[in-house]
Amino acid sequence: MQRVLILGATSSIAAEVAQIHALRGDRLHLVGRNPEKLAEVAQQCGAARVTTEAADFGKLESNEAVATRAIATLEGLDTVLIAHGVLGDQLASERSFDEAEMILRTNFTSVVSLLIPLANHMEAMRGGRIGVITSVAGDRGRPRNYTYGSAKGALHVYLQGLRTRLYASGVTVTTLKLGPVDTPMTRDHAKHALFGKPASVARDIASAMDAGTPEAYVPSFWRAIMPVVKNTPERVFQLLPFLSGR
Repeated sequence: MQRVLILGATSSIAAEVAQIHALRGDRLHLVGRNPEKLAEVAQQCGAARVTTEAADFGKLESNEAVATRAIATLEGLDTVLIAHGVLGDQLASERSFDEAEMILRTNFTSVVSLLIPLANHMEAMRGGRIGVITSVAGDRGRPRNYTYGSAKGALHVYLQGLRTRLYASGVTVTTLKLGPVDTPMTRDHAKHALFGKPASVARDIASAMDAGTPEAYVPSFWRAIMPVVKNTPERVFQLLPFLSGR
């Protein structure tokens, strides 16, 4: 039995991951902002042992205590998935620092504030698995989402360093680079064939973390697509509307 912490547990993808661990018989602690949605996710986990806590990760000064309480509740920690995030409003972030700062804080700074106490605990225990949901948007700045993408790109670099730091302690760190997924977060986006589905994405996440994969593109076909996006020369990139358009 694994002791599993899921932060941002009310997202569609995280809820599916929680159910995977519940079916394995793991012990779960779920943290998210909305207590009613947390209760729904806990109920979906059936007979598994599940505890919950409502928390706003945007309150950075409280996140160390959230992590400490989770470890105490679980009586240790084997696996953690950090799944919260927000797309925000790109156009608003270009005109308002408040919007830009909110996007950066939610997608980068708040994650770091949680990773510090969690990584320190796992390093001391000399084992465990950390998975963090990021985005393919962090691989290259694009006009349609570069504030969000810059937060995810910074997180990619942070996780690279953390992964190497924790290697000697037997702690694995998996960067989960998701393409767009058909969830409430993308409800206003036109859907196309490259959109993933929460259940299959959750299975890929669980598999990547089980294997200790350093960086996983989810779904896996993004591993073939993103090198083209990343390596297209900027002067060409700017002339291609499907890459550089809003």
